[in-house]
Amino acid sequence: MGATKIQLDRQSVVESQALGTVRQLLKELDGSRGLEELAARGPRAHLERELGLGSLERVELMLRLGNTCGVRLPDHVVAEADTIQDLIDAILKQSQEEASAGSSPAADTRAGSAASIAPVHGDAVQPLTHPDLEEEIRKAETLTEIIRLRGRGEPGRAHIFLYEERDEPRAITFGELYERATSVANQLRSRGLEPGQTVAIMLPTCAEFFFTFVGILLAGGIPVPIYPPFRADRIAEYAARQSAILQNAEARFLVTWRQAENLARILQPRVPTLREVLNAQNLANESAPAATPTNEWRPVEHLSHCAKSDDIAFLQYTSGSTGSPKGVILTHANLLANIQAIVGGIHIQPDDCAVSWLPLYHDMGLIGAWFVPTVTGIPLAVMSPLAFLSRPERWLRAIDKHRGTISPAPNFAYELCVRKVADKDIEGLDLSSWRAATNGAEPVVAATLERFATRFAAYGFRREALMPVYGLAEACLGVSAPPLGSGYKVDRIERAALESDGRAVPTNTAAGANGPAPLEFVSAGKPMPGVEVRIVDRQSNKRVLGEREEGLLELRGPSATSGYYRNPEATRELFHEDGWLDSGDLAYLADGEIYITGRAKDVIIKGGRNIYPHEVEDVAGRIAGVRRGCVVAFGAPDESSGTEKLILAAEVRDLAEAKRIEGEIAQAVSEAMGLPPDVIALLPSQSIPKTSSGKLRRSETRRLYLQGELGKKQAAAWMQIARLATRSAVPWAVTRMKSGTKRFVEGVYGAYALASFGVIVAGLWTAVSLTSSRERAARIARSGARLILFAAAIPVDVEGGDLLGSIARTGPWIFAPNHASYVDIFVTLASLPPGVRFVAKGEALGMPLIGKIIERSGQLAFNRSDPHARVRQAEEVEEALGRGESVVIFPEGTFTSTNGIRPFQLGAFKAAVDAQRPVCPLAIRGARQILRDKTTLPRPGRVSITFGPLVTPDPAKGDEWPEIVRLRDATREIIARGSGEPLL
Repeated sequence: MGATKIQLDRQSVVESQALGTVRQLLKELDGSRGLEELAARGPRAHLERELGLGSLERVELMLRLGNTCGVRLPDHVVAEADTIQDLIDAILKQSQEEASAGSSPAADTRAGSAASIAPVHGDAVQPLTHPDLEEEIRKAETLTEIIRLRGRGEPGRAHIFLYEERDEPRAITFGELYERATSVANQLRSRGLEPGQTVAIMLPTCAEFFFTFVGILLAGGIPVPIYPPFRADRIAEYAARQSAILQNAEARFLVTWRQAENLARILQPRVPTLREVLNAQNLANESAPAATPTNEWRPVEHLSHCAKSDDIAFLQYTSGSTGSPKGVILTHANLLANIQAIVGGIHIQPDDCAVSWLPLYHDMGLIGAWFVPTVTGIPLAVMSPLAFLSRPERWLRAIDKHRGTISPAPNFAYELCVRKVADKDIEGLDLSSWRAATNGAEPVVAATLERFATRFAAYGFRREALMPVYGLAEACLGVSAPPLGSGYKVDRIERAALESDGRAVPTNTAAGANGPAPLEFVSAGKPMPGVEVRIVDRQSNKRVLGEREEGLLELRGPSATSGYYRNPEATRELFHEDGWLDSGDLAYLADGEIYITGRAKDVIIKGGRNIYPHEVEDVAGRIAGVRRGCVVAFGAPDESSGTEKLILAAEVRDLAEAKRIEGEIAQAVSEAMGLPPDVIALLPSQSIPKTSSGKLRRSETRRLYLQGELGKKQAAAWMQIARLATRSAVPWAVTRMKSGTKRFVEGVYGAYALASFGVIVAGLWTAVSLTSSRERAARIARSGARLILFAAAIPVDVEGGDLLGSIARTGPWIFAPNHASYVDIFVTLASLPPGVRFVAKGEALGMPLIGKIIERSGQLAFNRSDPHARVRQAEEVEEALGRGESVVIFPEGTFTSTNGIRPFQLGAFKAAVDAQRPVCPLAIRGARQILRDKTTLPRPGRVSITFGPLVTPDPAKGDEWPEIVRLRDATREIIARGSGEPLL
């Protein structure tokens, strides 16, 4: 009875603490409705549906509960908890487990337990190799052979320290890795896997990923790691999106989580080669022969030989589930050559230790973070990306705990640590062991490096440890790195010299002094051993350029891929003469170091002079009447002069002003560039082709111009039929409204509008299904939204639309509309500039017809009930903003039939604070009256949409949480005024 009473008392205390913490958070969020629901339902209250706590609020709540109750809740609680009671149960369970772990004398019995390993400075270990082992490893020609040698030669040596749910890591030795992988290999071979066949791996960062990958190698197969789901019960959705990759790879098996029993039924019709979907836990835990010298697993033993150096080691896919997947072929020889280059480039020593949170399906996480330690024998401490994103200080703490010396990350991770890690969370932190903080996989920003070095100098971090690096999947991973301990180098160059003639002329001119600010580029160091690079004239791809001349970066060497798997067309485009591989990047060399200046663009060559299109476009876009962001400059052959014409195409608001606008453009471009455009083509709105992300498609604009089709809009046959039907039906509906009863006419109108919608959406589905271009699909979707509104005779009044003219100057925005009806989506899509990306509900992907349009047009989608997916969504939104793409997020999340502005979720406003981008409120009025929730037939009506004013985050605010709430409240107030609806 005493134990039972103590347990009940503990449960009562935790329940009181949880309810109090939730109540306080709701007060800070001004969640009046949530407070009412909390009072009425108590622990049974649903976190999102009734309390309005989205994924970001859940993370905040989880951290507060952990601190209040004295436990560290597992990351999966964010995804799986639906009610307050779920959180209470998780706290009680965690408390019991922590108490049990603290009092139990039993040692960890798993193979590779940390208890059986002698630690050295943290969790690293002394080498246990016999004298000849390292020499054998140096001679090995495949990654498979190296793993076999380490598994048999030093089975007790710690290889991976895996952080899962507990603060203490699980240790995996080389022996355990080899033994569990042997089990996987046996199972795959018994199911009919033949040498050279592909096996897809759809797993998060977990022990089974390592066992499965190595097991496929041991069985003679080709591993294909692909983007995994963050939540097991959503695995079918993720797998369906990856079917294009599975088709291209001709995957025989898909290894994933245990919840995938029904996955084969979904995927096999799409992937004819797929035989079976397998449970990773079962594969790794089936009985396997012991990995001993007398009973050894022999890879593909029925052959006369094992894996060879020129066999494919694995496929690294560089594109997502849309478009044509490109699987980079990487052989064992490619891998080992690049790993040796990396080892030499950053001087890896036997006493080094690597630390990583990078995803294992990405080349930087797979090769840089795991394969390099595998080959060199140094230990690796690894955690999941979600663990880092939810608490960035975990990365830094792991470096301290393990005395990590090497840890790679992209630029955003360093910036995230500067902005998100509080001093109280890193008291006593020591980063003095970190000697190679590599920064790659995305553009390196000099300001981020400076901020990180300054912020963490007090914690022992040395500025010279920062190592900006450059690489790409087509070269395995690494291409260049600066000398170890040299720090980072920033090159300041004259803007005009680079933009006019491609010369990177150094300058000491201060920003803003005597003209535009200089350009800044961060050195990516010198090519790694065995890697050749050159800068070639991007027009001919043959003439090699000299020092500080910008051109196309090409490379070659033993680590370069031979091409893309089952994609000969893309492979042909990848290579130039003599085996030089086209990186697709513009760069220049200075003192032997590589400076990446950006992706290759369409430079115009006129009279021997290189003209950068964006320079001309910027000048022309400033002219009154020209639509900013809707100007394209390109070159066209001029046979009479033997050079290129400078063509400028621009959308204008009013073609009646064409003469004035043309004259002002010619004068402005002449003054800025020293020559006027040869041709100025002024066009109506929606004439310039753009990608779904809003980027100008210069090559497509040039093609349309040369074919005489630029500015012409030829509707498809089904659109013309729909337009004729609409023109006939609308007058008929108006006549009936005058002569019949209102209800009858509204019913007829509703039936007509719904039928029109079905016809148009079916046509849109057909159109996007026939195109492989995401950009074209996005344009089709936008045109379709306008056609739907036109066909349904729904006028849209736009107020404050002039505000959009400043978006080109200020950079991308986050558009936040209220959500009253499905009509909002069409109104917003039709009213915003082309290329703005929408964040859609994940459920929409499963809707007939609609899901295909969303997927093909490149919109962002996630499941509202899956907070882990929202972590990835937050990344995608931030990446889109970083690329200059504006994003639309409906902060209400859903709608009801009741008038009023529902509580806002915080995702849009957190993204605004993180990216320091303004929020543009969009107040939509009238949509609810046209199509209320739980009704089928729309009613006639008129809609207005009001833009702004902008709500801008304050960069000086130190406390991020209040700033997020401030942005949310200000946006909500503006939308309430503009929509004419009360705040709920």
